[in-house]
Amino acid sequence: MIMFARLRTAATTLLASGLLAGCSSGLATDPAPGLDVNTDVVSSIPKDETIAALLPPEIRQAESVAVGSSVGSPPSAFYLADNRTVVGQDVEITDAVGRVLGIRVDRREAAFEAILPALGSGKFQVGTGNFGVTEERKKTIDFVTYIDDGQGFAVRQDSDLGQVTDITQLCGRAIGTGAGTTFEATLNAHRERCAQIGRPPYEVQVFSEQSAMYSALQQGKVDVLMSTINGLRYATTQQPGLRFLNEFRRLDVGFALPKNSPLAPALQAAVNKLIADGTYQRILHKWGTTASAIPSSQINPTETR
Repeated sequence: MIMFARLRTAATTLLASGLLAGCSSGLATDPAPGLDVNTDVVSSIPKDETIAALLPPEIRQAESVAVGSSVGSPPSAFYLADNRTVVGQDVEITDAVGRVLGIRVDRREAAFEAILPALGSGKFQVGTGNFGVTEERKKTIDFVTYIDDGQGFAVRQDSDLGQVTDITQLCGRAIGTGAGTTFEATLNAHRERCAQIGRPPYEVQVFSEQSAMYSALQQGKVDVLMSTINGLRYATTQQPGLRFLNEFRRLDVGFALPKNSPLAPALQAAVNKLIADGTYQRILHKWGTTASAIPSSQINPTETR
């Protein structure tokens, strides 16, 4: 992705500032939009024996799957105020898929930039972290899509920057983004374009924690942030003085797997089952990301341009 390494402090601050104040103490039957962390839309999902039969024998026998999980920020995956409990859209979609398949999700927290290499070494069987599907990544990684997110920009309220539709509009500015992400790759790939049109280059500052990235924007150390559409939309509603600028590019997001993983068809079928029975839509409604819904899961789709 798209997402970054872990962020405990910022997520805790957001929750402490009022996120939980409006939540009921019990489990609601109809999810409310936004981050209502008490709404349960997963625990009653039954196992689908037909889909479970698609699992590779070793996973079916172990009844569990090792998932390398990057914890970043709302609404994707973040910590509650206890600094231990991980919640979010990616977490619930993964748990829901596990229930359809009748297996336990053995979630193992890892830095965003460490997960994809660890898939190749066999440390994890699946990776989650809002990983965007790109042709470059598909050379070594397989993807099973479950949402459509992408790249966007955020600025301070007093910024004179208009909507960014071309990277050269950022020439001469300082841009904050995350390590190992599609944003960093996009910015690096277009570095020379400013010089080609006689403009000063933009400066890319890479952060491994989103708390530091947002602080840099607030303090004027960077002029603009490039990050996930859903993450920026949420963060700019919670942090005074910031605004979501615009979407730049939509990108399919999926479970990451080792190349030619036999697990892919089972994951795809499970996601499509959740879409068909309405659970998928309820999860996205809960986390306020219904605009990122996909009509069906795909294995290794063509990168969105």
